[in-house]
Amino acid sequence: MTMITIRRWCVTLLLSLPLVLGAATTAHAQEQEAKPERKTKRTLAMNNKTVIKLQEAQALLEAKDLDGALKILRNLEGVKRGLNDAEKANIFNLYAFIYYSKEDLPRALRSYERILTLPQAPEGTVVQARYSLAQLYFVDEQWQKGVNALREWFKYTSVPSASAHVLMAQGLFQLKDYNGSLKSVETAISMFREKGKVPKENWLSLQRFLYYEKKNYKKVVQILKELITHYPKKAYWLQIAGMYAELDQESKQLSAYELLYRQDLMDKETELTNMAYLFLGGDVPYKAAKVLDKSIKSGAVKDNAKNLEVLGSAWRQAQEVKKAIPVMAKAAGKSDKGEIWARLCGVYIDNDEFKKAVDACGKGLRKGGLKRADTAHLLKGTAHFNLKQYKSARSAFKKAMKDKRSEKFAKQWIKYMDKELERQKSLQEA
Repeated sequence: MTMITIRRWCVTLLLSLPLVLGAATTAHAQEQEAKPERKTKRTLAMNNKTVIKLQEAQALLEAKDLDGALKILRNLEGVKRGLNDAEKANIFNLYAFIYYSKEDLPRALRSYERILTLPQAPEGTVVQARYSLAQLYFVDEQWQKGVNALREWFKYTSVPSASAHVLMAQGLFQLKDYNGSLKSVETAISMFREKGKVPKENWLSLQRFLYYEKKNYKKVVQILKELITHYPKKAYWLQIAGMYAELDQESKQLSAYELLYRQDLMDKETELTNMAYLFLGGDVPYKAAKVLDKSIKSGAVKDNAKNLEVLGSAWRQAQEVKKAIPVMAKAAGKSDKGEIWARLCGVYIDNDEFKKAVDACGKGLRKGGLKRADTAHLLKGTAHFNLKQYKSARSAFKKAMKDKRSEKFAKQWIKYMDKELERQKSLQEA
């Protein structure tokens, strides 16, 4: 829930409020909602001349003549007979609207605050002023004052709206009172559901964030499913995939990604490569290869050495060696390190292309930067052996023996090669 969202929401509510001359109706409605234990004030009557001037000011407001309306109100304030609290409350209410429209937030706030100082102001006007004051405090990022004003408003209102509970939730959220914020937003959501209404998207988003902060990922998934149902967006699919990852439900995470992919909603390189890695991690290399192959050809994923290497490895794991070779060769040609060349050597051996394997391993060892040079020597020795280049094979195996991790295998290869040479010698002698 961003600060901009809160501001925009408060502004929408403020601009939707009735102008001052609707205050009689508003006051009556608010008095009906007032808590029964409070004594209803006697509403003071307004002078007819005051009402006419207020009507003129409101007409200018509707015509967007803010300065003209302001002039009438200032003149009205200066009448010699004096104004009663009901008249002052209406004037201050209009002042607040005008100053807010002129983006003069401090004066708008002061105007509402002045209404609260009037002991005989109409109850409905006072209640509405408290609510508007809370909204303006939020717009001005005075979160604590906004929350305090809203709490005071709740005391005067028997049936607060769902929107009021959400406003409180947003204020408490900014104060990092996440438990209080969650309680308020869930009250609003329950009120909507009781009426058979779908909760608003930003309400569910706030609820989702608050449960995420509590690390209740199962609840987050539940809320995201509701968001996807009523407000389907790519972002929610990505978020639910992330939650499945937190819950170690990789198959569901992959399903969420795959649904997005089938709808052509996966367009970022990181999303597509992550999906490929998930397929590889889930032992589905063929799908990983298909995703990467299509994405690289379309340009959605760069055809750099790293991505090509992953694609080649995916084809190889999927037993598609003939498809893996040209991709790995291209990847090796784009790399300034020997690692990919060493892997290409292994792919060539899988395809019985031993001469190319020798060349690839040789290039890999010359370029350097290998994680396991001993493994490259073993592969090179294997390729030489299959080419019956026994002297070169022995040399490669001896180099591999220098690393303890490959010593055993290298010795086994040399032993096997020696037996093979003896067998060939016996055949020749026979």
